[in-house]
Amino acid sequence: MEMNQYLSMFIDESRDHLQAMNEHLLSLEASPEDISIVQHIFRSAHTLKGMSATMGFEDLASLTHEMENVLDLVRNNKLKMDSFIFDCIFKSLDSLESMVEDVIQGGTGKADVTDIVVALKSIVSGDYKKGGAAEVPAAAKSPEAAGAQGAKGSELDEFQFSILNQSIETGMPAYRMEVSVRQDCVLKAARAYMVFNVLEENGEVIKSTPSVEDIEQERFENSFTVYYVSQLDKELLHKQVAGVSEIDKVDLVSLDKDKLAEFMKPAEPEAVQALAAAAPVPAAEEAPKAAAPAAETKKPAGGGAPVANRTIRVDIERLDMLMNLFSELLIDRVRLEQLASEIHKNELTETVEHMARVSTDLQNIVLKLRMVPVDTVFNRFPRMIRDVAKTLDKKVDLIITGAETELDRTVVDEIGDPLVHLLRNAVDHGIEPYAERVSLGKPETGTIHLRAYHSGNHVFIEIEDDGRGINREKVLSKAIQNGVVTQEQSARLSDEEVYQLLFAPGFSTADKISDISGRGVGLDVVKTKIESLGGHVHVDAKLGKGSKWSVQLPLTLSIISAMLIRIQGEKYAIPLTSIVETMAIRREQLRSVHGNPMVEYRTSVIPLIPLADLFDVPGGSDLTEDEIQMVVIRKGEKLAALAVNEFIGQQEIVLKSLGKYLTNLFAVSGATILGDGQVALIIDTNALFK
Repeated sequence: MEMNQYLSMFIDESRDHLQAMNEHLLSLEASPEDISIVQHIFRSAHTLKGMSATMGFEDLASLTHEMENVLDLVRNNKLKMDSFIFDCIFKSLDSLESMVEDVIQGGTGKADVTDIVVALKSIVSGDYKKGGAAEVPAAAKSPEAAGAQGAKGSELDEFQFSILNQSIETGMPAYRMEVSVRQDCVLKAARAYMVFNVLEENGEVIKSTPSVEDIEQERFENSFTVYYVSQLDKELLHKQVAGVSEIDKVDLVSLDKDKLAEFMKPAEPEAVQALAAAAPVPAAEEAPKAAAPAAETKKPAGGGAPVANRTIRVDIERLDMLMNLFSELLIDRVRLEQLASEIHKNELTETVEHMARVSTDLQNIVLKLRMVPVDTVFNRFPRMIRDVAKTLDKKVDLIITGAETELDRTVVDEIGDPLVHLLRNAVDHGIEPYAERVSLGKPETGTIHLRAYHSGNHVFIEIEDDGRGINREKVLSKAIQNGVVTQEQSARLSDEEVYQLLFAPGFSTADKISDISGRGVGLDVVKTKIESLGGHVHVDAKLGKGSKWSVQLPLTLSIISAMLIRIQGEKYAIPLTSIVETMAIRREQLRSVHGNPMVEYRTSVIPLIPLADLFDVPGGSDLTEDEIQMVVIRKGEKLAALAVNEFIGQQEIVLKSLGKYLTNLFAVSGATILGDGQVALIIDTNALFK
């Protein structure tokens, strides 16, 4: 087995152990006398130390060794946990995470952890109680995060250098760009995502430091560096990137051959070569041990031995490739079903029917392979809530239910940042300080419920707090002040419509001392991100009682059930999840309100949208027929009807992107290839509601 395979194993197992230690440390903070929890933390630290030493990451090994010394005293009842020790071990874990992230970025995992080691040694000696360690040191930053460890001559490898060099030789402008987000930016990853959207629309990103994956997971400080090739001139490029909200500074350098040579990465350092010479046998022996402590976080102590060898790690790219291949198979299956219905040959029909049954089972398995429990996102929230509450001097309990609920991996990867922001809002602006809660007759400890559950083809994630709620009048006052609504409009808005104003982009200038302080900062990005995943956010609140933020998400983004319809000579697909029903009406049931067609539906009147006019289909709409076919769609509580020519039928369709050139199309979310080879556009019904 090659060394990079051991490195991949080390990274995966290290993340598991660090997460397990964080979770157990939180449990220990709630039950400081429970020695069994200390045993779990000690075993994880011991295994991580052994793995790090084997791989040659000495700084990681030495820090975990000092943690072991402290934990060993605690588990042998020679030392009692106190707030200083808890904070010190939490900071040690932060440093270990930074060092592992540096390894992931191709670094050596080195960091200056002198202060933390001194603090840990003072705990072992008992000097910290005598004033030997006045305060808990800050977590050490990785070399990537610190920004000062690596010279700029270590940013590009040979392949990246070659691409940029060839671009410069052919006259294509190449740039090095350092983008800094504002210090007070709440959702850094979302702002970085918007920057990359701008870049990818106008050129090609050659290198990103940190990696795009780490930036999406918000694993960066306040800046990131991009090497970029584009036909755009320097001034226009600078203007477009700097125009992204909450971007503080953009340092843009045009590259020529001389400047490019400064950033060429030198040959592999000796430390990396030392890793390649590490003995494979000890690493292989460490791997089975590493799985046990991580599994222990899932079940109480004494819950029985875990079943061995029931899971394997699979590269994400392989799963994506499997999904793409199955998508093509699904398109061919639909084509075969169509041919079989035309040829009318029993043997062919039976074979195709059997293939359809088998491929349906295969489809369910492939989709389940991509499904991961939301626990992979939820498990980092208890630590975050603990840190935010401690900073704000508040008492908060986070109660998580439904963490085993599964979602498509793509959705899970993207949903973390919006949930982080909503949870921070709940602690910062929802939960009152404990003195205020006591004066209001509430328990001094605030409670935040984080729930996940399935409902139909959707997953719902709810964040509910028992704090201040939302002050309708203050929201309206701020909205009027910011020009989001007028005074006349505000009087007619329902509570739900008022709460939706919090998601308006113009709401980011809220006064920091008001009850709605910060409620709007970044919420526009939260809403945009969730809607880009095919979901939406619903807000419910009672002043003085608390608020509930409900996020609705689709189970998967790859294969969906849709209704195929025909408009004149063109075919379109409407996702079944947004359809209430299909029906036909008589022409005399049409109404006109301010020149717009409306139709009576149940006990109300809803707008009728002629899709042929909307998409400028040749032949246009014809609402003069005696019978008009329509599809009733829903977004939240709003209803509308779409006028179509013909219903083709329900079908499983594969979502395909329209690529980089067809972007920002109104009311179109993608396309699918039908069984006859035709392309049908998928209608984004949410965009049809104003």
